[in-house]
Amino acid sequence: MNSCFLVGEIGINHNGSLNFAKKLINEAKIAGFDAVKFQKRDIDIVYSQDYLNASRKSPWGNTQRVQKEALEFSLSDYWEIDNYCKELDIDWFVSCWDINSQIEMRVFSTKWNKVASAMATNIPFLEVVASEKKHTFVSTGMTSLEEIEKCINIFNKYDCPITLLHTVSTYPAEEADLNLNCITTLKERFNLPVGYSGHETGVSPSVMAVVLGSVVIERHITLDRAMYGSDQAASLEPQGMRNLCSTIRKVNICLGDGVKRIIPGELQVAKKLRYWNEN
Repeated sequence: MNSCFLVGEIGINHNGSLNFAKKLINEAKIAGFDAVKFQKRDIDIVYSQDYLNASRKSPWGNTQRVQKEALEFSLSDYWEIDNYCKELDIDWFVSCWDINSQIEMRVFSTKWNKVASAMATNIPFLEVVASEKKHTFVSTGMTSLEEIEKCINIFNKYDCPITLLHTVSTYPAEEADLNLNCITTLKERFNLPVGYSGHETGVSPSVMAVVLGSVVIERHITLDRAMYGSDQAASLEPQGMRNLCSTIRKVNICLGDGVKRIIPGELQVAKKLRYWNEN
């Protein structure tokens, strides 16, 4: 991993199109992300039949079911994504929203798991994820410190390494709600590596999160924020992706090692500006 691991969350912003997904993977690679992430769910488990049968207008039809089905990739689609990511030399992984999907995705040799904020209190699901012993990123939106501790205990039981992600689960998140100091709170409370999964519209809070010690930054990405979809407005377009990655890569360079020293360039300036004899 680089000093800060950067994840481009494609999620369902591909709108069911492998072509869009590949374009997003390519843009993420160009920008400098370390990995891209997708979402996987069995809609008949995650949603009730009444919900799926309810009316909803979308580009694919007039019910929730039609819309939800259109946004899910098949295993054959993910094999194509797997091959494409290998071609571009960028990692990928998924956040699953049910046990069946988590087990189904085991056919892929991805390096990481992700627990979405919505799933962080689902104990049976957490047991399944932790049993895989892959390094897991756990988002903490909508979750109390006590609930986070219960989650951590499950991963500890399986000796599964985790990184907590401070998250505010609104889309897009208002700056006044971000509470980035929770990054420090989580580090001090649980003595674990902590990152940030941001849903704001700009890049500044994500950069601030790195300054506060985040070792992972996850941001939703899109080709165009005006596209159809609930996550598009909280996503970064290609230029924003590049700005985010290039700025974050400079943070540790600028922070330095904290050792106070006079650098050679300062000695030359001192000769010019300190006109008195300091001997």
